[in-house]
Amino acid sequence: MKQLKVILIHGNGGGTGDGLWFPRVKQELEKLGLKVATPTMPDNMLARESEWLPYLEDTLHADENTIIIGHSSGAVAAMRYAEHHKLHGSILIGACHTDLGDKDEKASGYYNRPWQWQKIKANQNWIVQFASTDDPWIPIAEARHIHEQLNTDYREYTDKGHFGGDYEKTEFPEVVQVIKERLKL
Repeated sequence: MKQLKVILIHGNGGGTGDGLWFPRVKQELEKLGLKVATPTMPDNMLARESEWLPYLEDTLHADENTIIIGHSSGAVAAMRYAEHHKLHGSILIGACHTDLGDKDEKASGYYNRPWQWQKIKANQNWIVQFASTDDPWIPIAEARHIHEQLNTDYREYTDKGHFGGDYEKTEFPEVVQVIKERLKL
């Protein structure tokens, strides 16, 4: 097996690969010997599926030796990508499965067809999910539905909001701990 790599995918609304907790998580995962990419995705305002999924495949080469850590729209992209591509695993943070009635979310293209939940599960070894009941943008019912459909390793909080974006969050040790546990590092 090739060396595992980790790709962190930010959310929409102008998210970047060097925002929030991404630099610190990258630093900590690299200390474990992992190759880590934190790109600023193209079209980072709307996060359109038509641009993000080809970028994951053609530029970042996400494959069965890749762990995707997706935040918000990045988590949605990770799920849609796994419908047709094998991954080692994924960590979904602040994920939703509907456009939430938001015109920009609808324009992203992720929500215009049914989810292929079985394929998402079958195309990876594991899925860990982080959600919080006080997320100002993603109702907790969204995260719970994803958990039910994918049987994720589900971690629900009451005080983490959207895990950044709604407040300054520069560290996320729980994500690093998940990688250590899953990879037995």
